[in-house]
Amino acid sequence: MSGGAATTASLKPGLTLYLIRHGETDWNREARYQGQRDIPLNDTGKAQGRRHGGVLKTLMPAIAEFDFVASPLQRAIETMRLIREGLGLDPDGFRIVPDIAELSYGQWEGELAGELPLKDPEGVAAKAADPYGWRPNGGESYHDLEVRVSKWLGTLDQNTVAVGHGGVSRVARGALLGIDRTLVPFLEVPQDKILKLADAKMRWL
Repeated sequence: MSGGAATTASLKPGLTLYLIRHGETDWNREARYQGQRDIPLNDTGKAQGRRHGGVLKTLMPAIAEFDFVASPLQRAIETMRLIREGLGLDPDGFRIVPDIAELSYGQWEGELAGELPLKDPEGVAAKAADPYGWRPNGGESYHDLEVRVSKWLGTLDQNTVAVGHGGVSRVARGALLGIDRTLVPFLEVPQDKILKLADAKMRWL
């Protein structure tokens, strides 16, 4: 495996993390690589954000005392605002955390996944050979992403609701749950569910 050794991370005892992938965008629907391009939610994505707010509202009033954080990318910010509106909280009452921005796909950003085998066959082959360690031109590997997400996980000192991205969710599970890193790039990342992480266990809500 290239890209460096896998990291490990743990939540402080007793902490709960609700980790949410942003709602759907048109680029998600088209299977177009987004990475750190700032693509807004589509109508489905907005409905997913409202859905998450409804799910978390069942945890009121305790959830209102959680720390709320989001990736700096607009699709995550929009999702968080919809969640907080659903909770009856100030939509802008959350912090931006750069470390939970999505994996950068460099020169692949904006490309349709289905067209890359013809446009960049060498890159596609390299990614297939080492999905966790492969780094696109101008971008990051899953290992790179895990390093910065693990750093963030190590700073958590209160229960947290975080809106990030598919890659962030994958590497967080890899680091916290000790999942085989060859499997991490293929973990499911639904946009209509909330991932609860606590006591070295996970559950979808």
